[in-house]
Amino acid sequence: MRCVWCDSEYTFTGGEKMEFGPILEKLEGFGCNLVEVTGGEPLAQKNVFPFIAKLCDLGYEVLVESGNFVSTKELDPRAKLILDVKCPGSGESERNHWENLERLVAGRDEVKFVVADLADVEYAVSVAEDYGLLGEGIVLLISPVFGIPEIASIAERCTSLPEGFRLNMQLHKYIWGPEAKGV
Repeated sequence: MRCVWCDSEYTFTGGEKMEFGPILEKLEGFGCNLVEVTGGEPLAQKNVFPFIAKLCDLGYEVLVESGNFVSTKELDPRAKLILDVKCPGSGESERNHWENLERLVAGRDEVKFVVADLADVEYAVSVAEDYGLLGEGIVLLISPVFGIPEIASIAERCTSLPEGFRLNMQLHKYIWGPEAKGV
């Protein structure tokens, strides 16, 4: 987990017992009630599920951004899930944990499709249709890979996607460049 304000990184590693106290103290010092757990695949970290539950117990609004490689079955239901479905253009679509789509909660969770081309956009629509996500109150994000040549075509296609889809640009990369950290 990386803090975007102070650029500190906190890592839960398999096998070691992690004390939550120092992390919770640091969070309290920010005076912010919103915590996003992200970075690689946070759900692969051994202690992340009890950590998320503890954050929820303390009244934090918790967002969890998952790469969709690990089951979300043990995720605290109070946490908001942002599930990244891998499209074929990523070369990793076979790693998707499809059962996670069946656990999404309308009005709370989001699905992000990182797209490399128009074929990936059509794949996203197909997945949304196949899993009954359209019209269910699940936010469906189309996130073009930074710097791809088809960005204008993808943006144009997004204007005619079914309701629930949104274009989601990584604006920080366009404003400060793709190498900027902590923005």
